[in-house]
Amino acid sequence: MGSLLEIIALHPADAEAAQEGGADRLELCASMEADGLCPSVSTVSAIRRVTDLPLRVMLRLENSFTATGADLNRLTAMAQSFLSAGADGFVLGFLTPDNQVDVESVSALVSTFAGTPWTFHRAIDAVLDQQPAWRALRTLPGLDCVLTAGSSIGVSHGLDDLCKLAKEDPAVAGVMMAGGGLQPEHVPWLYQSGVRRFHVGTSVRQDGSWTKAYVNSRFVRSWRNLLDAQDARE
Repeated sequence: MGSLLEIIALHPADAEAAQEGGADRLELCASMEADGLCPSVSTVSAIRRVTDLPLRVMLRLENSFTATGADLNRLTAMAQSFLSAGADGFVLGFLTPDNQVDVESVSALVSTFAGTPWTFHRAIDAVLDQQPAWRALRTLPGLDCVLTAGSSIGVSHGLDDLCKLAKEDPAVAGVMMAGGGLQPEHVPWLYQSGVRRFHVGTSVRQDGSWTKAYVNSRFVRSWRNLLDAQDARE
């Protein structure tokens, strides 16, 4: 399997540039100042009209990793609206108040869109004990990707832990998607550890700005070429 390149898209222009640059999949979200919240249904529809790339839509209401029953009810309804608008999958993740994977809440939500693939997002990086967390993730139906930086403050700080985790368990490497301040120099180390999924946001935007620049297709192409070069060496 070749490497997967996922790009964060906030607008249709982002999606068009990402596809032009060679992205494999898009993560759709809004409010990056809050680390990514649900986009509007109209945004998902507009992006679906300009690209045929797979779209994974964020299911997160506020800058928190916890979810109440009311939150889950809202997200259940939103998920169905997103599917109708053209979503192919979702991005979500909840923790308990003591920062463990909230298996009950996650399972309740994903059961409402059974058969739709989804990503557990960087809530995993806020978990204090990683081994039980990854064991818990394996029990969740439909999960096929875990976005992680190995650290709550980014890949630059979590790289060694990501590589160690991936090397020790090929099953973990198979679902791990490295992202969160990911830089080109991180890729060879991750690739050698078995990671084949990469998630990019600010580094494909001029000056790394969420608000002043759309995705730049040339920057996406440089990532695509980097990953293709790694695949060619395998």
